[in-house]
Formats: sequence, structure tokens, C-alpha cells
Amino acid sequence: MGGFRYKRILLKVSGEALAGGNKCGIDPAVINFVSNEIKLVVDLGVEVAIVIGGGNIFRGFGSSSKGLGIERSSADYMGMLATVINALALQASLEDKGVISRVQTAIAMQQVAEPYIRRRALRHLEKKRVVIFAAGTGNPYFTTDTAASLRAMEIHADVILKATRIDGVYSDDPLLNKDATKYNKLSYIDVLNKNLKVMDSTSISMCMDNMLPIVVFNLLIPGNLLKVAQGEPIGTIITNP
Repeated sequence: MGGFRYKRILLKVSGEALAGGNKCGIDPAVINFVSNEIKLVVDLGVEVAIVIGGGNIFRGFGSSSKGLGIERSSADYMGMLATVINALALQASLEDKGVISRVQTAIAMQQVAEPYIRRRALRHLEKKRVVIFAAGTGNPYFTTDTAASLRAMEIHADVILKATRIDGVYSDDPLLNKDATKYNKLSYIDVLNKNLKVMDSTSISMCMDNMLPIVVFNLLIPGNLLKVAQGEPIGTIITNP
């Protein structure tokens, strides 16, 4: 199977990806596929942390709640709670496959998960347990992309793996523009200047300031996560020039 390039990774998974072909909810086939891909990397010896989004749940009913006057902070907290649901579902799928995992939340809810404690997260990773970070940063107005950058730096991850449905970063949406150009490598400044919709500008700036590389790749192709962990040139890498 070969060795690995990255000892410790932070995998960012969007909530929308877990919905599969549905507009909302969790597709069992997709979450089982994702957990199988993670298991391959864990079996290789890589330490895996995950930040998961909640768009498959919050946005699923968000359109029907327009006009109810939900204030931005309240809406963000609702989204954070949605990430906890996804985290618990992913944990259940991983442990069904024999992968020991822990969910840590930035919002205290001791009946369902551990609170986020950095040193405890590090101990879990050292013991080869998968750690799933939920509830974003615990603060409104911050995205789960920013949470991914923050947690990656706190746990000293070697790389952020941004899992998408597209095989890298393009000059335009390749699903809408067949002439869009794929980038194999980008600098942080390129991403910001070209306004490429990879991660939000706060998370990109944090990675740039701390020289933390980002790899954007298609998680839904079997074996891709393993190939990225082994250092194969999959997707787009964002780093210093």
C-alpha cells in the first residue's frame, strides 16, 4: 500500500456532500463511502481529524424559514448544531467499521460529545483515534472553513484536505463552464486575488500566515483520499510560491 506523506491531516467535509443526490439530509450510502475512505487512511497509520459542515441540514429547511426573522447569530448557532448531527452520524459509521473516533464540540453538550479541549484532542490523535470537530468555532459569523483552519493549526496538522465534488480548483465553475481551467498549484495570494471560491478569505489568510498547505480534491472518487495522504498529485495544492 505504501507509506504516507502527511502524518496528521485535517479533513474538511461539507455537509452538502453527505446529502448525496438529495437536497438535504444524510445519504447512508455517501456517509458509509466517506467512512470507508477514512478507514483506508487510518489503517495506513495517518492521524485523522475532521471538521464537518452542516449545510445538508440547516439549508434543507432554511429556505422554508425565510420571513421568520431569524437573526444572523441565531441562524449561525442553528448551523453549528447541524454540524453536531453530521458528526455523530459519521462517528457511528466509522465505529461500525472498527475505527475508534471521538466527537468534540465547540458548544458544550456533554450528554452527546466531549467539549473541545485541545490537549485531549492531541492525545486522541496520538492514540490513532479519529477526532471529529463539530459546532464550528463555537462563535457566530465564522464559517466551518475558518474552523478547519483554526483546528488544523491548533493540532499541528501537516495539511488541510478540502474535500469537494470537483477534482480541484478551477478558474470558473467547471459544471457550468466547460472552458474553465484547472489549476494544479496555486499560492494563497492567487486564491485571494482571483477570488477563487475555495475557502473563505479568513481561512485562506490564516493558512497563509502559518504556511499550512491546502489540498483541494474530489473525495467521491474511490481511493482519492488515500492517494492524497500518500502524496500523489491529486487535485490542487495551495501553498507558498
